[in-house]
Amino acid sequence: MTYANAALFLQGLDDQWARHICAIGPCRHETKPAREPYEALIRAIAYQQLHVKAGDAILGRFLALYPGQAFPAADALLATDAERQRACGFSANKLATVRAIAQARLDGVVPTLAEAQAMSDAELVERLVSLRGVGRWTVEMFLIYSLERADILPVDDFGVREGYRRLKGLEKAPTPRQMREIGEPWSPHRTTAAWYLWRVPQAR
Repeated sequence: MTYANAALFLQGLDDQWARHICAIGPCRHETKPAREPYEALIRAIAYQQLHVKAGDAILGRFLALYPGQAFPAADALLATDAERQRACGFSANKLATVRAIAQARLDGVVPTLAEAQAMSDAELVERLVSLRGVGRWTVEMFLIYSLERADILPVDDFGVREGYRRLKGLEKAPTPRQMREIGEPWSPHRTTAAWYLWRVPQAR
């Protein structure tokens, strides 16, 4: 199913969706399908609760610790002095999570890309949220951007709920539970729906 088909489906929901999608244009969702789950999860943790530029800076300093490597292997990451990694800008909690993800990769808890591709969304969420500091949102970002799953609606994401509030002209954004119910009829195109909700403009 293509993004174009998904956009056509969403345009058919109501006039507000139709106008918004027409204004934004084609869905240009960009993914990184070659990334191993271990790397994708660590990158997601680095950007959690930060502006993109801040996340870029931290990740850039972190990767500079491993010259000649596109991304450090789990054993190399764990062999690095934690204080050197902390100096890159990670909070203590984030660094603990990064190192826990690396250990989980060595233990086989974090699957390889091939293994993950054979698992369902629900199976991946259940397995990965067991990791320290990894919540459902982090796993959903992995499902959307690394595994290219087409039917993910990250209801805990403020941008998704706020986008829906603006789209519908509501006084308050829906709760995550309400957002989940609202989004059920958008299946199997909820990833594309999230992409468009992230792009609902602020009222002028």
